[in-house]
Amino acid sequence: MTTDTAIAEKYEVVIGLEVHCQLRTRSKMFSDCPRDYFDREPNTLIDPVTLGLPGTLPVINEQAVAYTILAGLALGCEIPEYAKFDRKNYPYPDLPKGYQITQYDQPFCLEGSVEVDTRDRGKRTIGLERIHLEEDTGRLLHRDDGSEDYSLIDFNRAGVPLMELVSKPDLRSSDEAVAFLRYLRQVFRYAGVSDADLEKGSFRCDANVSLRLHGAEEFGAKVEVKNMNSFRSVQRAIEFEIERQAEILDAGGTVDQETRGFIDATGETASQRSKEEAHDYRYFPEPDLPPLHIEPAMVDELRAALPELPRARAARFVLEHGLTEDESHTLTESRQRAEDYEAAVTLVGDTSKARAVAHWFIGDVAGRINELGRADAELVDTGISPEHVAQLVQLVEAKTITASTAKDVLGFAFESGDLPEAIVEARGLRQVTDSGAIEAVVTQVIEANPKAVDDYRGGKESAVKFLVGQVMRETRGRTDPNSAAEMIKAALDA
Repeated sequence: MTTDTAIAEKYEVVIGLEVHCQLRTRSKMFSDCPRDYFDREPNTLIDPVTLGLPGTLPVINEQAVAYTILAGLALGCEIPEYAKFDRKNYPYPDLPKGYQITQYDQPFCLEGSVEVDTRDRGKRTIGLERIHLEEDTGRLLHRDDGSEDYSLIDFNRAGVPLMELVSKPDLRSSDEAVAFLRYLRQVFRYAGVSDADLEKGSFRCDANVSLRLHGAEEFGAKVEVKNMNSFRSVQRAIEFEIERQAEILDAGGTVDQETRGFIDATGETASQRSKEEAHDYRYFPEPDLPPLHIEPAMVDELRAALPELPRARAARFVLEHGLTEDESHTLTESRQRAEDYEAAVTLVGDTSKARAVAHWFIGDVAGRINELGRADAELVDTGISPEHVAQLVQLVEAKTITASTAKDVLGFAFESGDLPEAIVEARGLRQVTDSGAIEAVVTQVIEANPKAVDDYRGGKESAVKFLVGQVMRETRGRTDPNSAAEMIKAALDA
């Protein structure tokens, strides 16, 4: 394959993404059939509308429309006053009625943009063409019983509200494509329109990839890549396709416009079919659904309902709470985490302690959450609340317990769900502040460790750390280590 450097010097990579995101409605797009098909037995969530039986009529899911407009507002889209649904004639078996109800020339959202930030190209703005609403297809399940290959169809997913976002061909690398997708998923989750779960298939994308010589105005032949179910798959698929196309062009060949599937096991793409154009689908207005007038008052109401978005919230955390950009980015990765953090800061009652609260959320608390083994796990899943974290910070700041003891208290809290104050009282974990009691332990430790004493007097400052550790062990971590170190040095120097 041609090297990445050689490709970058000769060709400009042009990438556009088509992102499909299922919406968090109760029912399907055009009927009241339940939409949550994950882990359900095949073909158990179907109804006459889903199956396209004669005499059935679709009814628009109002919540799906609202969610689509809300997503568009979050991304700075223009919301046209009029929209309509269209029929897209489908030659594939995964929609039983032979066509898909979608939007063609009058979608709910137009334009808009997403800012991406990558190491190699810095911050860039990626334009959006549109966001439209449609119904999802069924799923083809391929089987091989050893004697023959065959496919089965599960229609549970058919009719689920599916929002499709189409970017402009502004992306120039696989890193940018992944950064674009990560931010989209974060925004959709913040806005509450979707769980955007790649593993469940509720957040999927197709990548259109082409190459052209630097300075050329015309785009090269566009190859659409499908079957990518993770951010890593998207990156690998795009990088493979860039190398494949560069090799063809370098050899004097022509890249075919086609649809290719990504094979995760090999990291390669394989041809599936020639790429259809819009006229191949024979779009026409959906005769069973009226055009929609989007009332400005409805748009204003949805705009007012938008939550504070992740980048705005991260910037505010830096200004209001004195966090670093990395800290604020970590705390705003999910809306729930950001809200839990702010709730804990409020409960502490002192914004000057906001950084201390952040350190607990980013450090020990995050570690405990990670132990659940779920990528989407939150504090609430552990039985711990913001009040637990707030009390922990208050106890440490008031020197009621040491930082070392606080880690133990957190562990006990995760096991029992009890609040830190109750744990400290029940287990007798208050910090030892009686100087006489601490001096007695220091004397005991010095007498029991003559080698460490000799090492210190021989010039080894590290010996003090060892002795401090022994004091902490004797007091079960309930002594301030700085105070213990001062006492040990004073005793040894005397």
